[in-house]
This record gives sequence, structure tokens and C-alpha cells, in this order.
Amino acid sequence: MEHSINFDSVSTYNKFGNHPTYHPLISVLDLSRAKPNQIKHMHMGIYAISLKGVKVGDLRYGKGHYDFQEGTLVFFSPGQVLHIESNEEWRQPQGLILVFHPDLIRGTNLARHFHEYNFFSYKVNEGLHLSEDEQEIIKDCFAKIETETKRPIDKHSKQVIVANLELLLTYCVRFYDRQFITRETVNKGILERFESLLNGYLTSDKPQTIGLPAVKYFADELNLSANYFGDLIKKETGKTPLEFIQLKLIDAAKEKIFDDRKTISQIAYELGFKYPSHFTRLFKQQVGVTPNEYRRLN
Repeated sequence: MEHSINFDSVSTYNKFGNHPTYHPLISVLDLSRAKPNQIKHMHMGIYAISLKGVKVGDLRYGKGHYDFQEGTLVFFSPGQVLHIESNEEWRQPQGLILVFHPDLIRGTNLARHFHEYNFFSYKVNEGLHLSEDEQEIIKDCFAKIETETKRPIDKHSKQVIVANLELLLTYCVRFYDRQFITRETVNKGILERFESLLNGYLTSDKPQTIGLPAVKYFADELNLSANYFGDLIKKETGKTPLEFIQLKLIDAAKEKIFDDRKTISQIAYELGFKYPSHFTRLFKQQVGVTPNEYRRLN
């Protein structure tokens, strides 16, 4: 029979990891202390940042798999359901994991821009692969947070812990930027596939049957999370996927406008717009003139 567990508090995760609770809202655990278990499903109600040491089985989230590669950071957020898949005997995990409750950062400056850390919604197969030096930096951040959690709580505790957590996340942003650069060949391959899929979409009947091309559609086709896909395309092109799609839409519209047998409304519907007025508004925003004015000028 499959077993599941709800991690709705830091103390629940500490109990699962055989670790004492020093602070009610944040904890750093040594995974080697975990006891054997038969857990197959994990329902996350807290945030987690995991630095794995050895392969202990496959982790599935949605359509993506993650093989617990050594030296990789993986991020989890409340609402995710994780599935453990392993055909092997239970193996003792190695590594570190930092877990924290959303209440930890409420009312702080970190909370106001936390949404910028897109990697908490990346798929598990989009983890952050660290060099040895980078691993040491992350471990040092973990250690500073752990040290502070073991101190008696006073009026400075939250500020110090949140500041160190923000420093850790800033390093993660830097290392992801490095990863996008060092995996340039892979990224360009994804960009080429995106362009090909987009061109194919616009020349098919999908705009009429499905609607305007959406970022999520192409992220799913490329088996990427929407946020990872968005960050990758922005790094490669300087434009968000939506901006990229809109440019392609306008290029396709310009070609169609030269066919004066078609009305502007017909062109709008062919491109997937429900309302011609929306098409006219976007066209003018991008080109500077309305579709009808563009037709007359050309």
C-alpha cells in the first residue's frame, strides 16, 4: 500500500527527518539522519531547498523526473505534490535540506519580492547544478542559518535569519544565471524548437481551434515549467516568451494584411483573436499604426 505525508509545518518535517526542532518556522536538516520509510507521496505545505549528496531514487513532480544527482539544488514550494519512485532497496540519503514555513517571511522585505525567485516553481528536472565551490557557498549559508536557529530566540532572530535566507536565494539567482550561460548550446536548441513550434502553430489551424498561442502551451510542449521556460527565453533573446510570441504574431499579421481580399476582422480571427478590437490594439501598440492604416500605407 502506498503511503503519503503532509508537510504542513517545520516540526512535521523535522520528525520525518529524525531531527530536533530548534525553531518553529525554519530548520536545516542533515539527511543522513533520516530513518527508513515507505513514503511514496509528499504533500508540501512549506518551502524546501534540498542539496542532495547521492542518488536515492527518482523523484517525480508532474511530468518531470529528477534523479537526485550529486551536488544539485532542488526547490519546492507549498502546494506541490511529490512522488518518490524507486525499484531499489531503501538507501540512506545524503545531503542537506533547508525547510521554512511561509509565515517566516511574512511582513518582511523578502516577502515583497519573493515572487521573483521563479525557481521555486521550476520542475524538479530543472534543478541548479553546482560546482564544488558553489556547493561550499551554499553549505556555508545553510550553516549560518542553522547556527542562528539554535540560539535562543530574541528580537533580532527573525531579521538575522531572513537576511541569511535572502543571501542564500541571491546566490541561487547568481548560480542559475551562470547555468543559463554554461548551458548555452542546450538553451539555443530549446529556443530553436520554440521558434519552430511557434511558426508551425501560426501556419496551422490551431489559432482558430485553440486560440492565441500561449506561453504555457509551448512550455508544456518542451516539457519545461512556465517559469524556467520564461527565464531561459529572456536570457537568450532579451524578451519574455509573451513578447516573442507577440512579435511573431505581428509579423504574421503583416503578411496577411497584404492580402486585401481579407478583412481585418478575418485576419484577427485567423490569428486566434476572439475580438478584432484586441488585435487592432496590439497591432497599433507594436507597429504604431492600426492594421487598416498599415494596409493603406503599403
